Amino acid sequence: MKHSVPAQTENDLIDFYRNAIRTRSYSNQEGDIAVLILKEMEKLGYDECYIDRVGNVVGRVGSGKKIIHFDSHMDTVNAGDPALWDHPPFSADYADEYIYGRGSVDMKGGLSVSVYAAAEAKKQGLLDGKTVYVTTTVCEEDCDGVNLINFYKDSGIKPNFVFICEPSYNVITLGHNGKMQVRIRTQGISAHGSAPEKGVNAVYEMAEIITRVDELNKRLQKTEGKGTVVLSKISSVAASLNAVPSECEIYLDRRLRLGETIEDVKKEMDALVEGKPAKWELGVLKETSWKGEELVYLPEHDPWKIAEDAELTKACIRAYEDVFGEKPKKFEFWDFGTNAVVPVSMGIPTIGFGPGEYKLAHMINERCRPEQVKEAANFYLNTIAEL
Repeated sequence: MKHSVPAQTENDLIDFYRNAIRTRSYSNQEGDIAVLILKEMEKLGYDECYIDRVGNVVGRVGSGKKIIHFDSHMDTVNAGDPALWDHPPFSADYADEYIYGRGSVDMKGGLSVSVYAAAEAKKQGLLDGKTVYVTTTVCEEDCDGVNLINFYKDSGIKPNFVFICEPSYNVITLGHNGKMQVRIRTQGISAHGSAPEKGVNAVYEMAEIITRVDELNKRLQKTEGKGTVVLSKISSVAASLNAVPSECEIYLDRRLRLGETIEDVKKEMDALVEGKPAKWELGVLKETSWKGEELVYLPEHDPWKIAEDAELTKACIRAYEDVFGEKPKKFEFWDFGTNAVVPVSMGIPTIGFGPGEYKLAHMINERCRPEQVKEAANFYLNTIAEL
């Protein structure tokens, strides 16, 4: 191995990783873990570290012209009923060669690794001509990329390379699916429940559209190279429980695979509402970060994939060989979305890599092997050196 993280530093990394798991950080409640991370960066000797306007933690080492950016999100989904877990979800218990807990996979492993690897690169003198930024960002689970939009805008930086530290089982990840989230509303006419014939029931008007959504998803899943669509929420508006609903709304989550485009999806949405008293619109979401800043999310992202012969990919392949002693046997392609949508949209070469089996994310008994966390730290360190 060309460059390696010392054993004591690996131990410190695992301690920090476990403390991060023990620090509950649901979306828009990341304040405690932000403080934990900031103090760790200060202890590790970052050249600069701070909590920004929206609540992201930002750390910098080095001052060279080449900017390398590692991003992880601090927030996790809810742990659910603790009684269903074999180990308490915020205990970070070690058992059967795994560390258990909410966020152990998604994504406090990659987060902890990025914090330590950048500091170690500084300590080992690997930053000649380079600047490494490490961000641990807010509200990613609900708002892919909005955190980075704010960070890039406020800081004025544009990295040369971006690493997304989401879990990939320590497999180099070249891209992920796209996404478009949509609201469809039907309009009816309110009437008293005793005289429904005098009104138009917006829910009944929506019924045919729902059937069309189901048929669209079945067609997509039968067609190679196509994504999926799911109806994830339905609601209605009525003057009272004794009235004909005057409005009905559904929320759709459409995932795009490589080769599909947002324009394709827009045509699908037009077809869903055709001939009905209905309109569709982008399913814009608004959240408030733990710092009190409004986050406005526009869920409209094309799928993406970095080339295997790109400079960033080749550097990752060399680093992989340095750490694992062989070339990668395969590459990964995530079926979920990440903060990568922002740097990719800016034309910045972006790649994914992180410890943990992503299929365990958001699940009861979420868990990760600490050895993967250590391996990821060595991979990040060697990738910084290779770039």
